[in-house]
Amino acid sequence: MMSLRWVVVLALCFYGYKKKDLTTWILVSMAVGAEIGYDFPAFAKELKILSDIFLKLIKTIIAPLLIGTLVVGIAGHSDMKQVGRMGIKALIYFEVVTTIALVVGLIAINFTKAGEGIDLSAAQKTGEKLAEVAHQDWKQIVLHIFPENIAKAIANGEVLQIVVFSILFAIGLTMVAPHHRKVMVGFLETLSEVMFKFTNIIMYFAPFAVGGAIAYTIGTMGLDIFKNLIMLLLTLYGALLVFVFFVLLPIALAVKVPLKKFLQAIAEPVSLAFATASSEAALPKAMKAMQSIGVPQKIVAFVMPTGYSFNLDGTTLYLSLASIFVAQAAGIDLPLETQIVMCLTLMLTSKGVAGVARASLVILSGTVASFNLPAEPIMVILGIDALMDMGRTSVNVVGNCLATVVVAKWEGEFGKVEQEIDMIEMQEEMEH
Repeated sequence: MMSLRWVVVLALCFYGYKKKDLTTWILVSMAVGAEIGYDFPAFAKELKILSDIFLKLIKTIIAPLLIGTLVVGIAGHSDMKQVGRMGIKALIYFEVVTTIALVVGLIAINFTKAGEGIDLSAAQKTGEKLAEVAHQDWKQIVLHIFPENIAKAIANGEVLQIVVFSILFAIGLTMVAPHHRKVMVGFLETLSEVMFKFTNIIMYFAPFAVGGAIAYTIGTMGLDIFKNLIMLLLTLYGALLVFVFFVLLPIALAVKVPLKKFLQAIAEPVSLAFATASSEAALPKAMKAMQSIGVPQKIVAFVMPTGYSFNLDGTTLYLSLASIFVAQAAGIDLPLETQIVMCLTLMLTSKGVAGVARASLVILSGTVASFNLPAEPIMVILGIDALMDMGRTSVNVVGNCLATVVVAKWEGEFGKVEQEIDMIEMQEEMEH
């Protein structure tokens, strides 16, 4: 029986070699790690070092990536004064909808409790640390948000303090002379690009890290972990469906979006996003699709790219859900106030990560570290992250397409292009 299982594993390895695709290799390494953990538990426990190396490398990305993306996202759009009410309406809409997405994720994971039953050795000492944080009064919690030393905040992995510093720095940057601002924004844009490439390099080590983490987990506690992973996957897709039908659909009905035309237009970009798990891959088709149903090009050109930084509905829902899953896996019962603070942290840190494969892993790692939760469950999640990424990316695209129509409706611009085209055609017919 054992030899037959290894034949299957070797066949999967050969398939992964032929495919030469990172996502495929992560799934293959998950199978290899599960087999090693089941057949050689003593050896499997030593493989935890692979996931530890990966997590240490991921933590080095968090601060520069957050500072770069947030400062550029704010200071790089300093022309919001000229954009005026359209920009304000779009940003308010983005924040309200993504906050609802976070809440849906929190409710879903608290309902299914998909992470319960996983026993982690790190949970006890982590629980003690978290207990200290959870029992702070509101003044201590608020005070802890603001950094006294940015270098100290970066060294300690204080994500919310890094975010506050980045926002204040960005606001200050918008107030300096344009030539000075241009230099700093250009530097931070380059920093962000480099850190995204740095993430891509680290991700080549991900199959080894996932294999080691799964081997260690199964060698320690058996195959029961897969029940939790399946439950997590079902929880995510269930929450995404709830969000689409009970949040996005009512919004569409409230602003009188022509649903049939809208669904036909987004079918191709959403399918592309699901297949590639990349929001950026679907962006050009999504922009063209929104123009085809009557959204003016000037609104599409502003709302869609801005939404890719500030309106990641699927990603924010996933992050809140995954963070609580980590706590449940560690056997830690997070009080409601701590979950709310975590929600606030995610609402700010989730900006600017669209289109980058596994970038949400960096945000999740940072949030988990700042709340003193163990990082081990993140490696278990990474094993099925490709499957979850397909769903959350599709919802990102749907949410951004809807946002462009909503803003166009609010501005009274929706359908004007079509009306102008119809009038031109009528005039041409009358002339003939």
